[in-house]
Amino acid sequence: MYEMPQDLNKVKANVFHKSCPARYLLNKVAGKWSLLIIDALKNDNLRNGELMRRVGGISQKMLTQTLRELEEIKIVQRHDMETIPPHVEYSLTHLGISLQEKVCAMDRWIEENMIELISDNPSIELKVI
Repeated sequence: MYEMPQDLNKVKANVFHKSCPARYLLNKVAGKWSLLIIDALKNDNLRNGELMRRVGGISQKMLTQTLRELEEIKIVQRHDMETIPPHVEYSLTHLGISLQEKVCAMDRWIEENMIELISDNPSIELKVI
């Protein structure tokens, strides 16, 4: 159960407090698939199939579930073109765009430091191709 004061001027978000709604939101945004979808949508409106190809390894079920969760918290918006056959695209909202800047910075940092982070780490199984 999350708690909110009736007077919204008294709200102080704190992800460390177990009853703060910020904890719920952090959980929705910080998942692996959420972070990758937000990054994938940074410059484009994408259809479901395009997102699946861009985010390698995601199942249709997880893509649908994650898109719905991101839509629910106003990070992603769904555009139904109301055509037959159905044509639906997803894009970032203004909140999603501001979050995407931070997510992409973290993604690029990980890419830039990947070798150092995984070097001599026995817990990471690597297949040399």
